[in-house]
Amino acid sequence: LVALGWYWSALRDRARLGAAYGARLTCSCRYVEGRAMGSCEDDKEPGMWIVGLTDRPDDRAVDAHVPLLAHASARFRPGWGCLLDPTK
Repeated sequence: LVALGWYWSALRDRARLGAAYGARLTCSCRYVEGRAMGSCEDDKEPGMWIVGLTDRPDDRAVDAHVPLLAHASARFRPGWGCLLDPTK
């Protein structure tokens, strides 16, 4: 418990980075390359098993989350590709 408290900030920062990377990478896979979501899951880097991905086809966006730590969304914008949504 003490170790978790000690490393909480670093853990949360890595979770935010992983969620943002997963959202952006998967959005590009889906809406730039036009691949299926299952195929895009295979593009995750080793160690990213904890990053969950959700496709939102109506918005042409992908949400990524690390349970209890981080959330990020990336949305396809014509002419720009996939961009991360601003965090609040």
